[in-house]
Amino acid sequence: MQFLDKTKIKIISGKGGNGMVAWRREKYVDKGGPAGGDGGRGGDVYLVATEDMSTLMDFKFKSVFKAENGENGGIKNMHGRCAKDLFIHVPVGTVVKDVKTGNIIADLIHDRQTVLVAKGGRGGRGNARFATAQKRAPQFCEPGEPSIERELELELKLIADVGLLGMPNAGKSTLISRISSAKPKIADYPFTTLVPNLGVVRKRSGDGYVVADIPGLIEGASEGVGLGHDFLRHVERCRFLVHLVDVTAENPLENFEVINNELALHSQKLADLYQIIALNKIDAIDEERKSELQRQFADYSDNVFMISAVTGENVDKLVDFMSVKVDEIEKPVSEIVVEEDLDAFNNDDSEFEVIKVTKDSFAVEGGKIRRLANVTDARNIEQIIRLQNIMTGMGVFEELKKKGLKDGDTIIVGHLEFVHYDDHEEVKSDGTN
Repeated sequence: MQFLDKTKIKIISGKGGNGMVAWRREKYVDKGGPAGGDGGRGGDVYLVATEDMSTLMDFKFKSVFKAENGENGGIKNMHGRCAKDLFIHVPVGTVVKDVKTGNIIADLIHDRQTVLVAKGGRGGRGNARFATAQKRAPQFCEPGEPSIERELELELKLIADVGLLGMPNAGKSTLISRISSAKPKIADYPFTTLVPNLGVVRKRSGDGYVVADIPGLIEGASEGVGLGHDFLRHVERCRFLVHLVDVTAENPLENFEVINNELALHSQKLADLYQIIALNKIDAIDEERKSELQRQFADYSDNVFMISAVTGENVDKLVDFMSVKVDEIEKPVSEIVVEEDLDAFNNDDSEFEVIKVTKDSFAVEGGKIRRLANVTDARNIEQIIRLQNIMTGMGVFEELKKKGLKDGDTIIVGHLEFVHYDDHEEVKSDGTN
């Protein structure tokens, strides 16, 4: 199985459907009135943490996710269908960051934990919504709100109670395969393990805890040497560490100190985690060497276990002690600061730009302006007046005059063309869709 613990994805929520301008036209019904329905809501985008995933590998093959758009409103007061929300599943332990702002917007540490990352656009209102006692036949509707597009960075930090550390070929995979049901690849060469392996260890009481085999730690790992730099982040959420030392190595104590130094260089938090020392492969050394190593490592911890992961010697004692410590040591408090994610709800696209096309014509570009133009019929003077009033409120005409707008100049908004005269604008007769 390949492993991926950092990736980027693009998400797009659904657009809201446009409202409809329609009229009730039924036989024997006098003055039926407006009957344009509302547009449907666009789909929201959510991230959902699940224990059924252990890697971000799925996002290597698909990195763009788009929710459905809402349907446009219909005649006879029929509202457009609201779109289904989109739920994107990620592994438990995923940290979510907004690429544009750099803010961390979620830390998904619980199974089924859900976070909204992009709100769908609200549907536009049909003309039936604008009918009043004074204005019984409104000739206009609203466009639906736009979608939200974002680029997110996903970073996985495995959720484990115990982290197994040690030099390559120290026997971590063998140990985790003996104490749990995990079946990692085991071989007699360094860097056999290329991905973290997770295993559930059962206590005598029946419940269990998760142990993670962290691969690739060597000298220089904190600076990116070997594989360890990529996986040190997975140790940060552990309650404590089991440091596995190969007693058949040339200098076991030096290897032990090298690993601890790399932890300290990565973060002081890792260096301060409680450690159990397990001197592995004692089946390959004599009693005199065992006693010598026991004395050397006694200066570093009161809890030094002499084990053989291959034969199982003293492994039960180690596991029993680990089980006790899992109950005694609380999960470390996450230091990840989650920011309030206002961008998930920001459907505002009211910004606009005025572009001078020729010496006597100007184009107005902008999301809201274009959406309003799309639901404006150039042949309907009431719709045109409403559009102009909205543009006035947005400051569009004020900006046009700053750019040099004068009487007789043409203003282009989407498919519409206006001719400007002092305090009012006239639509060209050829203003069509």
